[in-house]
Amino acid sequence: MSHHTAKDSYTSLNERLNRFPMGAPPSETLYKILELLFSEKEAGLVAQLPLKAFTVKTAAKIWRVSELEAAKILDELASRAILLDMDYKGEHKYVLPPPMAGFFEFSMMRTRGDVDQALLSELFYQYLNVEEDFVKKLFLGTETRFIKTFVNESVLAGDNLVQILDYDRASHVIKTAEHIGISTCYCRHKKHHLGTACDAPMDICMTFGHTAASLIKHDYARKVDVSECLDLLQLAYSENLVQCGENVQEGVNFICNCCGCCCEALVAAKKFGMMHPVETTGFLPDVQSSCTGCGLCVKACPIDAIKMTQDKVEDSVYNLTDSGNDKRHNQFAKVDESICLGCGVCVRNCPRNHIKLKSREKEIITPVNSAHRIVMMAIEKGQLQDLIFDNQAFHSHRAMAAVLSSILKLSPVHRAMANKQMQSKYLERLIRMMT
Repeated sequence: MSHHTAKDSYTSLNERLNRFPMGAPPSETLYKILELLFSEKEAGLVAQLPLKAFTVKTAAKIWRVSELEAAKILDELASRAILLDMDYKGEHKYVLPPPMAGFFEFSMMRTRGDVDQALLSELFYQYLNVEEDFVKKLFLGTETRFIKTFVNESVLAGDNLVQILDYDRASHVIKTAEHIGISTCYCRHKKHHLGTACDAPMDICMTFGHTAASLIKHDYARKVDVSECLDLLQLAYSENLVQCGENVQEGVNFICNCCGCCCEALVAAKKFGMMHPVETTGFLPDVQSSCTGCGLCVKACPIDAIKMTQDKVEDSVYNLTDSGNDKRHNQFAKVDESICLGCGVCVRNCPRNHIKLKSREKEIITPVNSAHRIVMMAIEKGQLQDLIFDNQAFHSHRAMAAVLSSILKLSPVHRAMANKQMQSKYLERLIRMMT
């Protein structure tokens, strides 16, 4: 094994994390986080791991140790949810997830005594909420967002029920998942240690597929069936929580049930507004002229996208009161469509059904799966070569590698144009063939 000083080990690990499109900008706070989660030796070893899933044999070869020793190290890291381990096509493999959504969250998804979670919470708050470089890179670093909003299905009606696609339904993700795990919400657990958590349900974080299987195996998630998970989804609806999940059509790995006060995605949505750090749904709320101005939707909106507007000539609304008399109201709800997520929470909270959902004019492009999304994000960040040369992901598709590498040589304007072409047509078809 090659020798690393402590500083070199954590610096190398940080460089490894930043070869992935969702990296982690270096800072003293980040290094303190990494020191809590990784030993010096572990940091040096993990820094050498490939980006894609790998076997014990691969790790042993990279580290120049026996497969028995490599397996012991990998299993220890997986037991702490630093790595995910999975059985894939007859092989047992490991993968280092990005910090978020990944091992940052996993570290707080259960109560544990092997790491100082109170200190870790303070460091996460400093790194994510005070320094902000990481959050800006995470949510705004690429045009393709890694998290999307799911609409509250309980308010869908009429044409909306026909128009919504299966992959935009949280219930469909749940019903088709191979494995389902429920864990403690990272965001509210962190805020709990800081003394600022809200009273929204804590044990309601949902993971699926290989991610869930690994977290369940190592007691970072509780295995549940479809019925219980659907019940938890209904609980989330009743608590006005917003479903934010992996921005893919197939193989969604997680859905978080987010509040506007604790959860990083919605905090970012409030802070960065019209930049849409979280991908929206295909819907927007449409306030009807019958709005009574009760203000319940304003209180319910998790990102402050609805305001009460004072009576103006052009904004006046007339309404029939319960007594049957006409009455002019001097305020009514107005949606800021430039920042609205289209979650539908406001519709659920309107006591007289004066808010409906309408289709959003903007076309929402959802990547096929995680591989598709990562490639798109890498193109947008100019990091595609890291995926191609590190992962060897396209060796059976050399034409694809040539096309993608040529995109990186285009001018920014032409690269953006080519990227949109790839997103909507060629890349989507090829990714489906590859996975």
